[in-house]
Amino acid sequence: MAILLLGFFILITLINILFYIGYFSFASAKESNSNSIPPVSVIICAKNEAENLKDFIPYLLEQNYPDFEIILVNDASTDETLEVMEHFEKSNPRVRVVDVKNNEAFWGKKKYALTLGIKKAKNPTLLFTDADCRPESNMWIAEMASNFSHEKTIVLGYGGYLKNKGSFLNKLIRYETLLTAIQYFSFAKWGIPYMGVGRNLAYTSQEFYNQNGFATHLHIRSGDDDLFVNQAGTNENTAITFNKASITRSIPKTNFSSWIHQKRRHISTAKFYKKQHKFLLASFYISQLGFWILLIALLLVNVHWPIILGILILRLLIQYIVYYKSAKKLDELDLLWLIPFLELFLIFTQLSIFSLNVFSKPTNWK
Repeated sequence: MAILLLGFFILITLINILFYIGYFSFASAKESNSNSIPPVSVIICAKNEAENLKDFIPYLLEQNYPDFEIILVNDASTDETLEVMEHFEKSNPRVRVVDVKNNEAFWGKKKYALTLGIKKAKNPTLLFTDADCRPESNMWIAEMASNFSHEKTIVLGYGGYLKNKGSFLNKLIRYETLLTAIQYFSFAKWGIPYMGVGRNLAYTSQEFYNQNGFATHLHIRSGDDDLFVNQAGTNENTAITFNKASITRSIPKTNFSSWIHQKRRHISTAKFYKKQHKFLLASFYISQLGFWILLIALLLVNVHWPIILGILILRLLIQYIVYYKSAKKLDELDLLWLIPFLELFLIFTQLSIFSLNVFSKPTNWK
């Protein structure tokens, strides 16, 4: 029995290592762009985000880019969001406001509000972020837009989170965000892009209309970002950018229950991904979970511990190389020393989320 466990352990570790070797395609990638400067419409859909808009819209207005506008979409807010948007509209000619009223047929659906914002945009290049997002530099629009070309109509950027050095939850959120970015950047490098994040995502209006907008998944409450990329992204039309000037950072959740609620909503869209994406993502997760369960089991029965230790060291070494190179690109190096703990905590947190989603559906985006 112990020898059989060891054999399974070696097999599942090999599968896990192969994924990390595959993720090296992003970890070792070089930044490239087409140096294009198309007119850009930055679109922000906000629901009850008055205070965040006051703090973060000024960062967008300071962008160093020759031709851009900001489309602020008020998604039936009940606070002062609309008033804040209208204030910016009156004080700056770059800002335009779309006020979305509650519509019984599209109640609480961000995709409906985003569609109205896209229709309002005058420029063919659309750049999306959130109301609580801050660009890392005044070259954010320039860096994202420079990746468009005749072939490249979708650009995936990194949407990280602001740092709180004294918070374990903050590190867990940023670790999960880093891992997700390694995956969606790597999949794009493999030629099978599967998602992007609405905190930092761009595509052309022509691509949006070619896909018939969000029509195929309008009934799904989440997925305006990842499901659109999953549907539209190809090896030919998708570019990635990880230049530090292209990064945005959002305000992270400050309590565990709020973060779990957010992740339940995000994870609920994964079952609508293409089959090859679901297979690969599930295989990676199972290989992670299996690695740690079998490692603990083998250590408890104390079988061939030098072999087990050697396999553990090899796996951690390859993992750390990938994480180091990726975290260096995305300015998340402070997470490295906690990776084994964060990985274990995240694996079992995700297992809990998957279980919760089986029995109840997450609610609207706000």
